[in-house]
Amino acid sequence: MSLDGTYDPDNIFAKILRAEMPAARVFEDDHVLAFMDVFPQAKGHTLVIPKHSTARNFLDEDPEVIGPLMLGAQRVAKAVRAALNPDGIVITQFNGAPAGQTVFHLHVHIIPRWEGVALGRHGQGMADMEKLKVLAAQIAAKIA
Repeated sequence: MSLDGTYDPDNIFAKILRAEMPAARVFEDDHVLAFMDVFPQAKGHTLVIPKHSTARNFLDEDPEVIGPLMLGAQRVAKAVRAALNPDGIVITQFNGAPAGQTVFHLHVHIIPRWEGVALGRHGQGMADMEKLKVLAAQIAAKIA
């Protein structure tokens, strides 16, 4: 898919927001929902999405949504750091399929990194949901 297109209200993240699909939830407030990526590139790979959005990507979104989304991403990233003690954290966001976007609902990736540990490929190997729930609880316990 290109950068342009029609928002699909049946995308997986919209279904997670409506509780039609399961997710290992980490954090939720009035503006964002954070949950574990089921195809993680690293232990603790978390996604943060706006709750009230029909934007396919960052370029489509209103500034009033971007601000709370970024604040939510920062809050969750700090909790990932406190819970997992990584050597670094990648905070990234993709726009369009050629850039790596696979779900066309605006979202931010928080990926902890450790020295000497290779980054996995996204979309390869679905994680065990019970293990994700444990990680989600560890991270959620550190939300300030």
